[in-house]
Amino acid sequence: MSFPPPSAETEIQELGDRFAPRFDANGLVTAVAVDHATKRVLMVAHMNADAIQATLQSGYAHYWSRSRASLWKKGESSGELQKLQALYVDCDQDALIVEVSVEGRGSACHNGFASCFYRVVQSKTGDWVLHTHEQPLVSKDTLYGGS
Repeated sequence: MSFPPPSAETEIQELGDRFAPRFDANGLVTAVAVDHATKRVLMVAHMNADAIQATLQSGYAHYWSRSRASLWKKGESSGELQKLQALYVDCDQDALIVEVSVEGRGSACHNGFASCFYRVVQSKTGDWVLHTHEQPLVSKDTLYGGS
């Protein structure tokens, strides 16, 4: 499966019914994973055409790892798979919301938290600091079989 190129006509691209992702110069679109039940943002990643295709065909979220330059099935090594519930595209088709149900223990973050957004930026005596506002669901060692 390949995707058609984006339409040069704005109205067709933004209001039409043809899925034609507008990939960036690196062949990627931003993908925001959201919990199906709570609508909480779980993580922000990137997808290329292969990741979108694998996600749609398998029913499980796949992403493109920029650091490893490879396709990865989220949760494959930890058991925290992301079951696809819906895939939304924004108006100009350069960003996706990947609505998922997290299997396993419910951890979407590689650090064991439900979401990668477990810290809030706060002011403390004139400095900006990070405050962890929740506990991990599982330890990183448990997720990945460490010591």
